[in-house]
Amino acid sequence: MPATSTPAALRRLFDEVGTVDRVGIEERVAKYTTRSIKQGSKLWGLNRAVSMVDLTTLEGKDTPGKVASLCQKAIHPHDDPEIPPVAAVCVYPAMVRHAKRHVEGTPVRVASVATAFPSGQSPLKTRLAEVRAAVADGADEIDMVINRGAFLAGEFAAVQDEIAAVVEACGRCVLKVILEVSELETYDAIRAASFLAMGAIREGDFIKTSTGKTGLNATLGNNQVMLEAIRDHYLATGVAIGMKPAGGIRTAKQALQFLIAVKETLGDGWLTNERYRFGASALLNDLLRQIEKQKSGAYQAPYSFSDAAEGY
Repeated sequence: MPATSTPAALRRLFDEVGTVDRVGIEERVAKYTTRSIKQGSKLWGLNRAVSMVDLTTLEGKDTPGKVASLCQKAIHPHDDPEIPPVAAVCVYPAMVRHAKRHVEGTPVRVASVATAFPSGQSPLKTRLAEVRAAVADGADEIDMVINRGAFLAGEFAAVQDEIAAVVEACGRCVLKVILEVSELETYDAIRAASFLAMGAIREGDFIKTSTGKTGLNATLGNNQVMLEAIRDHYLATGVAIGMKPAGGIRTAKQALQFLIAVKETLGDGWLTNERYRFGASALLNDLLRQIEKQKSGAYQAPYSFSDAAEGY
C-alpha cells in the first residue's frame, strides 16, 4: 500500500476499534502504584507471580547445559516447597528438544520464540517452517512476532493472514502474538494491533507486548491498553485471550502492580498463568527474595538464590 494512504488506513482502523484516551490511561496506571497490599494478600500475589513467569534464555551462546540449569530453576525456583514452579521455560527453537527432556512430567511448559524472532524479517514460508520444527521437537507454546512493517503500512489483511497461518502451523500449541509495542509507538496503534491479532487467534492464546530486544518494552501504560482491548474483545465475542507483558519488569513491586491492573481490569479469571504471564526472567529472584522477606522478616542476600538466565 502506498505510504500516502497509510495514515488514512490507520485512521479507519482506529475508528473501527476505538482510540485511546492517553491521559486517562496514564492517570489510571499511576493509581496502581499507590495501592497498599496487606501481608497475606502480598504473599499470595508474590507466589502467583512466580507461577506466571516464563523463564527465558535467548542468547547466541545458549547451550544444552545452560538450558538444563534453566529447567531445574523453573521446576524448583527455591528450596521452599510452598513456592510453585514457573509457567514455562522459553528458548530458541534449536533448544526446544533439550528443554522438553528436562521438564517432561512436570507442570512446566516449553515455549519457543519463532517466526524469525525478534525482527520477523524472513519469508513467511521460512517462518512457518521454524514454527513447525519447534512444535515437532516438543514445544507446548509458540511466541511469534507480527509483521510490524505490514501493520504500519496499513496492510492489515496481510498481518492477520500471517497470524492465521502461524495458528495453523501451531496445531495444539498455545500461541503468543508479540506486537513489539515500541515500534508501534502510540497507544492507538497498540490497541489496533491488539484487535487485529485477537481476530486471528483462538480462545486461550495470548497477545504480548514485546520481544524484549528493543529500548522500550512492557510498561503499565501499554499493558493497560492491551488489557482493555482484551476486555472489550471478550465483552464483544465471549472469547478470552491471555496477556503477556515482556521486558523491563525486574522487581516484585512492579509485578504486583501489573497484577493489580489485571484484577481491576479483567477480574480474578485472568489471575492465572493460563491467561497471564510475565516474560521477565530477571524478575524471578526478586520475587523469591520478597517471599522470604514476608515469611522471615529479613531480606536474603542475592547470592542465596541460584541464578536464572538473564532473559527479557
